[in-house]
Amino acid sequence: MANDGGRLLSAACLVTATAVFLATVPLHRDWFDVGVYYGTVNDWVHDGGRIYDYLVPGTHYGFTYPPFAAVVMLPMALVGWSAAVAISIVLSAAAAALLLRWLAWPVIRRHGWCPWFAFTVAGCMFALLEPVRDTVSFGQVNLLLVALVLADARLLATGRARYAGIGVGLATAIKLTPALFIGYLLVTGRRLQAVTATGTAVAATLLADRLDPGASRTFWTEALWNTDRIGSLSYVSNQSLQGVLARLQPEGPSRTAWLLCVLVVLAVWAYRARRAAASGDDAAGFALTGLAACLVSPITWVHHLVWLIPSLAVLADTALRRGHRGLLAATGTLYVVLCSSVVWLWRWNSTGFGAFLGANTYVWITLGLLLALPPREPDRAAVGPAVRVPRGSRGRIVPI
Repeated sequence: MANDGGRLLSAACLVTATAVFLATVPLHRDWFDVGVYYGTVNDWVHDGGRIYDYLVPGTHYGFTYPPFAAVVMLPMALVGWSAAVAISIVLSAAAAALLLRWLAWPVIRRHGWCPWFAFTVAGCMFALLEPVRDTVSFGQVNLLLVALVLADARLLATGRARYAGIGVGLATAIKLTPALFIGYLLVTGRRLQAVTATGTAVAATLLADRLDPGASRTFWTEALWNTDRIGSLSYVSNQSLQGVLARLQPEGPSRTAWLLCVLVVLAVWAYRARRAAASGDDAAGFALTGLAACLVSPITWVHHLVWLIPSLAVLADTALRRGHRGLLAATGTLYVVLCSSVVWLWRWNSTGFGAFLGANTYVWITLGLLLALPPREPDRAAVGPAVRVPRGSRGRIVPI
């Protein structure tokens, strides 16, 4: 009873401290991206506007996703602004709860921790991550996309591979970054799931084309290639390889250098992802794919780095399984840095050697995890009874 009382007091203090921090953090984004989505669909539905012509008043920012994303967001045209913000928060919270359930529960169960207290601690830590804070305060869709993709990872891990691929396909149709997960399914021999994901993405894209052929034509021939609609490549929030090169060469990064970097990263990713899948660790395989996607995408804003969360979970799990204090300390250090907003110290000046190191901090973390995320031993105790591996899956089953 005393322990329960202590846990309850600790949880209350932690939740209060987290809420106070989130309410006062200076980098709140004022639901800017919800404003882009809301303005776009309302202009499209009520005023007969074109999806890629709409700009947020007083800015040059407009809708940048594939047309299917606008189709998914059509319900925003039926509600007021406050309701749109509330819906965005609720959906992000639901996605966060799913991710915590999938990523944290196997670790909590293995170590016999008090479930409600462990989930409270994990939830507060999750909320403090800068990519999560930015996703929620911008009103971004990132957490929902991660949940869609990891739903497929969950299906693969629990022996229901025949249904996997739909989540990846939908995520790809909404935003192009998750397309690399189709590549993961291919390089790990899941051809059926890759076909399912590709077919889902194509079907969703064709649906959007059916509803607005002009918008589809504009996106695939113009808007997709116009990075000025999104923002400056050299802006410090762009934590991709292209962002690093753009800050080194503000007048225009070398496309050749960028392509070479992308090819190297994809080669490392394919090698490590195949090894992870062959050992039965799809959780690590999906985590590595999220890291690679952030690196090779031309623009990876800080809020896109929610794709790093699965790799942090894998790293923490590995450290706890091995009882490796050094690895656990490294995990904690990476977590603290990803909460720190440190890259913004170079918001106004990203030139010089110090800026090269500091302004690209999250890129170095992502690259380091891609290169050094340690392999895990299969945990059959977490799986329960033996599960038959369906055709198209490789290795042993490991839960995510």
